[in-house]
Amino acid sequence: MSETIQAIRGMNDVLPADAPVWERFDDTVRAWLRRYGYRQIRMPVLEKTDLFVRSIGEVTDIVEKEMYTFTDRLNGDSLTLRPEGTASCVRAVLEHNLLYGGSQRLWYAGPMFRHERPQKGRYRQFHQVGVEALGLGGPDVDAELIVMGARLWRDLGLNGIALEINTLGSSEDRARYRARLVAYLERHQDQLDDDSRRRMHTNPLRVLDSKNPVLQGLIEAAPKLLDDLDAESLKHFEDVQRLVREAGVDFRINTRLVRGLDYYNRTVFEWVTTALGAQGTVCAGGRYDGLVEQIGGKPAPAAGFAMGVERLIALMMEASGPASANWLDVYLVWSGAEAESHAWRVAESLRDAGLNVSMHHGGGSFKSQMKRADASAARFAVIVGEDEARAGEATLKPLREQSEQARVPVQDLPALIKG
Repeated sequence: MSETIQAIRGMNDVLPADAPVWERFDDTVRAWLRRYGYRQIRMPVLEKTDLFVRSIGEVTDIVEKEMYTFTDRLNGDSLTLRPEGTASCVRAVLEHNLLYGGSQRLWYAGPMFRHERPQKGRYRQFHQVGVEALGLGGPDVDAELIVMGARLWRDLGLNGIALEINTLGSSEDRARYRARLVAYLERHQDQLDDDSRRRMHTNPLRVLDSKNPVLQGLIEAAPKLLDDLDAESLKHFEDVQRLVREAGVDFRINTRLVRGLDYYNRTVFEWVTTALGAQGTVCAGGRYDGLVEQIGGKPAPAAGFAMGVERLIALMMEASGPASANWLDVYLVWSGAEAESHAWRVAESLRDAGLNVSMHHGGGSFKSQMKRADASAARFAVIVGEDEARAGEATLKPLREQSEQARVPVQDLPALIKG
């Protein structure tokens, strides 16, 4: 007997018992995005590797260590399973000239892939919902993206998610700051770990995001990017703060918040929780005004965010317990040659009325079928025997409450079941 094949490490199945929570998340997110005027876009999971090298940054951890990249054996192209969605979304917008008619508010959802060490809240195939506002450059857009997050947590019934914001300024601001930061790190390089020494000249802002506890005092004393902002960048950041405060959303400024992708500028933000251990960020984003030009389009402002679906699902389960399994309205029980065709008609008429019906298959006595009905978690059993078939009726039996069963005309079933 051959060995059972199992899923790839870090790529997980969502089992039927958990699927209702995912469905509730999906339904809530779609309704929430419609209320803010965002339209869905769908991109392929496979892109040319250069798209991510050019957008994310060649010296980022994602590009250096985490991407699933391979050579197409048909034409020799280097291809990559998307590690994030923003670059793919911008590529699609440019390829199809969507900015020609004005700004775009878009969202997408689906799997992303990074070759990381799997742990709670961090997987090799993970799911994101991404929201992108393209062609809009004001602080009001940044603030709205933040306020959107606050509303979604309420819609999902989640508490304890805190907002952190920062600004990375303009490219000129960062160039001034980078020089000061590198000089500071060079003076203390004997205290840096190997990873920070490697990043010191290639991507020094990422040193500020180090989780090494030994470096925290050194990082806290490092120069602050806020001190290098020009007047325009400072006003943009102050306006974002004002609008978020006026919307009643609490936040704290985290000067060490730099994000892991090279394309960010000005506003950056993260929604974080302490309920998931080390993987505390559930949603993150900001402004990336240079990315459209970087990918090959005409310069255009842009901002957005992405949220980790698995992490939010974990919070939802913690908040409300396991998913309710009573999505099924009816388990239809039948027996007898005459009853079979009548049972099929009853099942389809109930589905026509918008009810969820599982019809019994595989034969068996009424007693064994009723055991299946109880185990199905359906709210009602609809029972069809020879007598019901001849009379054009069915017996309705409540399964989740103490009520008597009743034999009724088939046309009355939908109203009785819906209550």
